[in-house]
Amino acid sequence: MTDVARLAGVSHQTVSRVLNDHPNVREQTRLRVRAAITELGYRPNQAARALATGRSRLLGVVTQNSTLYGPASLLTAFVQAAADAGFAVSVGSVRTLDRRSIAEAVERHLDQRVAGIVVIAPVMSAGEALEHLRIDLPLVTVDGDPARPGALVTVDQQEGAAMATRHLLEAGHSTVWHVSGPAEWFDSAGRIAGWQRALREAGAEVPPVVPGGDWTATAGCRTGQMLARMPEVTAIFAANDHLALGILRAMHQRGRRVPEDVSVVGFDDVPEAAYLVPPLTTIRPDFAAVARRSLSVLLDEITSGRPSTARHTVAPTLIQRESVGPPES
Repeated sequence: MTDVARLAGVSHQTVSRVLNDHPNVREQTRLRVRAAITELGYRPNQAARALATGRSRLLGVVTQNSTLYGPASLLTAFVQAAADAGFAVSVGSVRTLDRRSIAEAVERHLDQRVAGIVVIAPVMSAGEALEHLRIDLPLVTVDGDPARPGALVTVDQQEGAAMATRHLLEAGHSTVWHVSGPAEWFDSAGRIAGWQRALREAGAEVPPVVPGGDWTATAGCRTGQMLARMPEVTAIFAANDHLALGILRAMHQRGRRVPEDVSVVGFDDVPEAAYLVPPLTTIRPDFAAVARRSLSVLLDEITSGRPSTARHTVAPTLIQRESVGPPES
């Protein structure tokens, strides 16, 4: 910074003001300092700045090492939102979201002097682990346990499931069957609750939940084979798009047409959903909005120095395509 000041013909403090976007710097001086920074290839030492100012520009994220669309999309969206706000992100990926793994990931973040931590915690074991976590640092849970106290930002799983169910009922189906996700996921519980609520509000029969077992197309195909043999099944809400993909495959194998014989709705709007045969009607979560809201809550905690109890649910959107139609009389 001293070299930059010497080349630009200004004081050390002026360089600091330019780097921190202080308004009390003349534009001509600001341009001269920026030119000197470029010529010298100067980069601020973020660790030193954190020590000097007491504020780090690094945030920590704890997440499961997974290629599942939802958690991966949330992570990508948060990293982008943080970058837009001028923060870097250190990602602690763990094999399982249990008490020991989360505690170790948080400790690594504390060693890096992060300003705050986000935990993407969609499974019950993560919620239990957070109960035992004791840190004096801003922390926000994303997609976590709605019953746990503390700051939480999540997709409105119940409303998304209710939207999917109502859409099928409005197409003329007397009831809707549901293939659920893994039992330990909060997303699964929320989607079951929303599906049941919509059926009860419509005065429709509530069939038994059909457990998918996991989030894969293989699980969807397996449960789809069973549902395809049941002529009373004319509408299915799958807990995610990969389950729906497997169901579409099973229906094709069993000679049941979609949407003429069976209508199917998924959840997530994965990129390939629009290119399935037929294109899949689905629920699209706004992962970018969840990320921005999570970042906002975390930065408020960092700025105020007080933990937040804010609870935010972000509404998803129904994406209508060609996998839903009226039942044949």
